[in-house]
Order: sequence, then structure tokens, then C-alpha cells
Amino acid sequence: MSGSNGLTTYRGKRHFDRTREPQGGQTSSGASSGDTDTPCFVVQIHDASTLHFDFRLEVDGVLKSWSVPKGPSTDPQDKRLAMPTEDHPLEYREFEGVIPDGEYGAGTVIVWDEGSYRPLPGRKKGRTRTFAEALEQGHASFWLDGSKLHGGYALTRFRGGDGSGKRESWLLVKENDDRAERRGTPDARRARSVRSGRTLKRVAEEEAGEQGNPR
Repeated sequence: MSGSNGLTTYRGKRHFDRTREPQGGQTSSGASSGDTDTPCFVVQIHDASTLHFDFRLEVDGVLKSWSVPKGPSTDPQDKRLAMPTEDHPLEYREFEGVIPDGEYGAGTVIVWDEGSYRPLPGRKKGRTRTFAEALEQGHASFWLDGSKLHGGYALTRFRGGDGSGKRESWLLVKENDDRAERRGTPDARRARSVRSGRTLKRVAEEEAGEQGNPR
């Protein structure tokens, strides 16, 4: 399911009179480059009940999303666990702020990286698969053109998704190409937003200050 109908779960978990998160309505992105034919990706750091990275790819009008506890790595030797979450609206790629206590996912969010991506070729029984089909079948490769992440990556499902009722589990792995590096992933608490240059701590402090000094 995609588009606005695919946001039912997302909207059902949130009270938009309490959170600044977008309700959603946009149907195409254009990524950060302004090219409406190029799908976007975003990686957000989310300091919720557990600190983690959220990896999101634009697919069929929504952001397909995975929670990546250790964050995406630039090292092909690192196999990062990625747990799928509900689809998010395209506008979420710009969201940065504090989700209030009592709301789903309460905590601070920054945009760690953003950019565009392109699917890498995949075939099934002699025909080219769409990217959505590749994800449905459990393996998709793609090339990231972000501010921080570059080169080939792959998402592979290794558990669930077969009607077994088990929660899906995936791996996010860097391809061994000329953009691979051995530096892994930065410290999430010291990392800065690609949009504002702020850390998680700075965003939380600024929003707390706004609440304490309403205009």
C-alpha cells in the first residue's frame, strides 16, 4: 500500500494537535535537488525510549522506514539490523524537533543526512523489477547521493515477511564500492543535523526554551 492510504497507521498513532510532526498530504518529493523524478532518502537520529537512527526511502509516494539502532555504516563489513516501521509522509524528511511526552515516539529528532537515491537493477524471471517489488520480495539495492552517505547499499530481509506472523527483520549493508570507508557511523549524541547544524541536545534545549518563553 502506498500514497495517502498507506499513512493510516502513521496517523493513527499520533495526535496532530499535540505534535509538530506532519500529518502528510504531499505525493511527490523531488528530493533536495528539486528533481521531481528523483526519489529522496533521509536518515534521522531519534532520541526516543532508545537512541536510534531512522532510515527512510521514498517509494510510491511515502517514506518506507526502518529503525536502525546502530545507524547506517560506510563500512561493508558492518551488517546493521534494520527493523521496519510504519510508512511516513514525504514531509517527514524535513521534520526536526521534539515529539512531546505522552506521544508516540516521544523524544528529539534531527535530520542527520538527506539526499536522493536511485534503485540499482534487479531482475526476476527475466524481467526488471520495480523497486517496490524488490522490497516486497525481500532484497533491494540502491545508490545513495547524500550529504554524508554515498554509494551502493542493500536492504535484505532475513526474518519474517512470509506469512509466519513473525516481526520482519532486515539488514542494511554498504556495498564494497569506491565510496566505502572504514569509519562506520558517528556518535549519535555528538552528530549534527545536515539541515541546521544542531545536535540532539541543542534542539531539545532550544525547544524547551521556546516553551518556557512563549511569544
